[in-house]
Amino acid sequence: MNRPLLANSTILVIGGAGFIGSHLVDKLIKENAKHIVILDSLFTGSIGHLTAALAQNTTLYIDDAENQETLNYIMGKHDIDIVFNCATKALNYSFINPSNAFLTNVVVLKNILELQRNGAFQTLCHFSSSEAYGSSKYQPMDEAHPLLPTTTYAAGKASADLLLQSYVNMFDLDAFIVRPFNNYGPRQNFSGPLAGVIPVTIKKILDGDVPEIHGHGQQTRDFIYVKDTVDMVIKTYPIISSGDCVNITTDQQLSIKQVIETIMEVMNYNGEVLQKPNRKADVEIHRGSMKKLHGLIGTFNKTAFKDGITSTVNWVKANQ
Repeated sequence: MNRPLLANSTILVIGGAGFIGSHLVDKLIKENAKHIVILDSLFTGSIGHLTAALAQNTTLYIDDAENQETLNYIMGKHDIDIVFNCATKALNYSFINPSNAFLTNVVVLKNILELQRNGAFQTLCHFSSSEAYGSSKYQPMDEAHPLLPTTTYAAGKASADLLLQSYVNMFDLDAFIVRPFNNYGPRQNFSGPLAGVIPVTIKKILDGDVPEIHGHGQQTRDFIYVKDTVDMVIKTYPIISSGDCVNITTDQQLSIKQVIETIMEVMNYNGEVLQKPNRKADVEIHRGSMKKLHGLIGTFNKTAFKDGITSTVNWVKANQ
């Protein structure tokens, strides 16, 4: 497999000002990338996430990868070797604008794959989501688990994955899929309707509000600290085959109730928790298999959930 090394490559990170994308940019800097080009529409991303990165050998474009001409321009301006596609719109957004949440996932990847098909760059690492699996039919969910999305966000992710694999089959491209489970950590959006449960709960407690649980609280998620995610993606990069897909997980399945209780413990909150109706189309059970990932990169040290929550609380405090 003639895949370019991360060191000394020119790398485009789409969605690079976002939650996972900005941590990926930081990691690629440590991996001695020659130049990192960042493209982000700032839909949920923030230039503030890139404060350290922009002092390095990076270039930031604030534009939309859904526009083919934007990508054409960047590819013409820079001799890109590798693309990491982290572009998406938050799961919660699919309850506000379902069609756009779906289309963003598909259109951005279609634009990238067309450029790759025409020789604009060599290797693509595409970030999918465990949401593409839907609620588990068996546990832990391995990569052969059927794609049964329950939201248009997840349907867009599943569709994009199939699109990538079809391009690989048809045009022999070097492209592969990483499928992270539920990320949390510093830089995750904590305000507005698109925010995730962990940062929202932290912010509520800091603001003196009452934290909430939607439904019975026994819904499970397989939480992974964001820096663990990017570490494992980077380790997977030189090994995974073209067209293949791998779960990115540390197998820390927790109920939403346990998550809220851990945040309350870290923040010394002893108040009430508001019980709210279950959100329609919510995934009930989510646990990923690490077997394939372990086979690729071996065992790894994971961040303990309580330690990750402590880091996240400290970041929200410093940035609210």
